[in-house]
Amino acid sequence: MSKKIKKIGVMTSGGDAPGMNAAIRAIVRACSYYNVECVGIYRGYQGMIEGDFVKLTARSVHNIINKGGTILKSARSKEFRTKEGRAKAYKNLTAANIDALVLIGGDGTFTGGMVFNSEYNFPCIGIPGTIDNDIFGTNYTVGYDTALNTVVEAIDKIRDTASSHNRLFFVEVMGRDAGFIALNTGVGAGAEEILIPEEDLGLDRLLESLKRSKRSGKSSSIVVVAEGDKIGKNVFELANYVEENLQQYEVRVSVLGHMQRGGSPSCFDRVLASRLGVKAVELLLDGEKNLMVGFINNKVDTTDLEKAVKGHHTINKELLRVSDIITM
Repeated sequence: MSKKIKKIGVMTSGGDAPGMNAAIRAIVRACSYYNVECVGIYRGYQGMIEGDFVKLTARSVHNIINKGGTILKSARSKEFRTKEGRAKAYKNLTAANIDALVLIGGDGTFTGGMVFNSEYNFPCIGIPGTIDNDIFGTNYTVGYDTALNTVVEAIDKIRDTASSHNRLFFVEVMGRDAGFIALNTGVGAGAEEILIPEEDLGLDRLLESLKRSKRSGKSSSIVVVAEGDKIGKNVFELANYVEENLQQYEVRVSVLGHMQRGGSPSCFDRVLASRLGVKAVELLLDGEKNLMVGFINNKVDTTDLEKAVKGHHTINKELLRVSDIITM
C-alpha cells in the first residue's frame, strides 16, 4: 500500500524553458486544492543536496504564469550523480517531511529521478520542460511553442535585412541532437533550406539548391541550421564554404543562441504547463510514481520515465516532405 502523500516537492533542472513557472504555479495550486503542502526546491538536484527549500502557497505563485525562466532557478549537479550526493538529498527530503517529487526538465532530470527512485523508492513524476521538444512520450514539451515563435520572429527580422542587402543568411537555432526547432521554424519562416541532424543534406545538394534559388530570381536567401547539423564542423565553416563556392552570394551568419530560451511563454505553453502540473500532482496522490506526464493527440497521458529517457522522438516525415516541396 502506498504511503499517503502529505507534502510534495517541486524543482526545475537543466536548461530553462518558457512555461516552467506556469507548471510550478499549477503544481502549487493543485496541492493547495487537494490540501497537500508544497515545497519549492531551489537549483534542482544541487539545491536538494544543500537543503535549499522554501514553502510555497497559492499566493506564493501569483503573477508568475506570464514570466519566462524559473523562479526556482536551475542548475546541473555533478554531486547528485554520486551515491553520496543522493544520500544527502534523501536525508534532506526526509528531514523536511517531503513525500514525493515533481521534476520539471529533460532527460537528464528524469534520469536522476529514476536512479533516486530505484535507490530510495521515492515517488517521482516528471514534466517535460525543454525547448528542444526531444522527449519521447509527448507531442510537445513545455517551452517548445514559445521558442518556435521567438525564432520565427527573429528570422522575419533577419529576412528584412537580407532582402535589403541581397544577402544569404545562415541562421543557427538550438537543437544539438534534434531538428524540431529548425524544421518547424524553417517552414514557418519560409526558409530556402533547412539543415537538421536527422537528414544529411550534403554540401553538394545545398550548393545546388542555392544555385537554383539564384537562377529563379531570388536575390536573398535564408538557411536555417540546427546547431547539431553535421554538414560542417560549425555554421561559420559552412558559411565560408558556401561563400567560396558561390561568390555571387554575400554570406552572413546569425546565431540566435540562448535568446530562444527566454521570454514570456505563449498561451499554448501556459495551458500545456498548467494541465501537466495538475496531472502530476493527481498522479502522486493516486500512488503513481516513475512516470512522465505528456501531451499526446490532444490528451494528457503518461509514459514510464525510462521510456521517456531511452525512447526516440522522431522527426515529422510529412513536414520534411512539405519542406522539400515549398523550400525553393
